[in-house]
Amino acid sequence: MPRRRIGFWYRLAAVLCKPPLVVLIKRDWRGMEHIPADGGFITAVNHNSHIDPFAYAHFQYNTGRVPRFLAKSGLFRKGFVGAAMRGTGQIPVYRESTDALSAFRAAIAAVERGECVAFYPEGTLTRDPNGWPMTAKTGAARVALQTKCPVIPVAQWGANKVLPPYAKKPDLFPRKTHQVLAGPPVDLRRFYDKEMTPELLKEATEVIMAAVTRQLEEIRGEKAPARPYDPRRERIEQRRRTRAQTQPAQRTQQTPTQRTQSQQPQTQRKQAEGQGT
Repeated sequence: MPRRRIGFWYRLAAVLCKPPLVVLIKRDWRGMEHIPADGGFITAVNHNSHIDPFAYAHFQYNTGRVPRFLAKSGLFRKGFVGAAMRGTGQIPVYRESTDALSAFRAAIAAVERGECVAFYPEGTLTRDPNGWPMTAKTGAARVALQTKCPVIPVAQWGANKVLPPYAKKPDLFPRKTHQVLAGPPVDLRRFYDKEMTPELLKEATEVIMAAVTRQLEEIRGEKAPARPYDPRRERIEQRRRTRAQTQPAQRTQQTPTQRTQSQQPQTQRKQAEGQGT
């Protein structure tokens, strides 16, 4: 594939980052034939390590279609990091925006210019205990339905063995293998030209993440859970478990007088009900 629109800053990043990645991590990359040679498109990628953006960017760079990642707008403001983010054409996400679609306006413009925009739909490192993709945010689906561009599902595995989620120190030896499998475009045509309701975006997002998960199943040779890990659902269930554990303890800690007082309203209600009948 022809290399184009790479520019000074991306080449500088490659010069700085590729040598240590080549030395420290082995590669098993498949599916490059699914990366479009021309035109704008989205890649939807799972996220399981703080270093997998570098490992994945290495894969994507080698296809000749460099990725434009979405990143917090604050990273673009100061110093060398800000200059590199701006120079490599990364896309700021303004989280303070009240319009969900306007936060991705730059991503839409990049796709319409013929760029590759890389999304981590989960929005953060997966919290699934076994590293499977969890429920995702709808940003990638919004941009895909707005632009009708191809969405390439990409699964990666191995960077998490070098640096597990939330770990502070990498495990470099023996060398780990970074596996990437890009799949054919996700078919989202049934969602086109419809009102982008929350329900529609959620369904389209689930279709995208199901494709990413299938790619990861092939890499790992395992079956993913039937229901993706949902951090919001887990928080609710955790609160319920905490309440269930604390309420018996609170009753046990009550003095006899407190227990008698807490029982009085129940007794009074029962008496009133008896008088009413």
